[in-house]
Amino acid sequence: MAEEINTLEELGAVAGVEAAAPQVEAVVREPVRDDLGRSYATGKRKDAIARVWIKPGSGKVTVNGKPQNEYFARPVLQMILAQPFSVSGTDGQFDVVATVKGGGLSGQAGAVKHGISKALQLYDPSLRGALKAAGFLTRDSRVVERKKYGKAKARKSFQFSKR
Repeated sequence: MAEEINTLEELGAVAGVEAAAPQVEAVVREPVRDDLGRSYATGKRKDAIARVWIKPGSGKVTVNGKPQNEYFARPVLQMILAQPFSVSGTDGQFDVVATVKGGGLSGQAGAVKHGISKALQLYDPSLRGALKAAGFLTRDSRVVERKKYGKAKARKSFQFSKR
């Protein structure tokens, strides 16, 4: 060969094809709100499913018709519910109404946290980056393994007796 080709533009010039810049369109997300100015999302964790509505307010959280500190009495569970707001920097700006069923209290708290995170990013798409980086938009897929026949639990065997 007479000349060496080092870039794609040079290759395109030799082949007679104009090099076009790749057309990448940025995804523009629109806020999703209902007629009452609320955003809605479902959150899941273990066997618990939470339906969560958020709207601008004073930071009041209601779960199954009870205040947050009455339904989730343990401080750890209350901290779990506050995480999406602290990460996104919206402490005390939204009222939350959630209905949750299934599972235990820990799974329910995780489901409400997941629902709050999804509803926050629907209400204000600019919060998506912070919530996604913290891992709050991803459903925690760990669930209890089913019990197998011939076993005491999912993996535990019955006690072995040699005689």
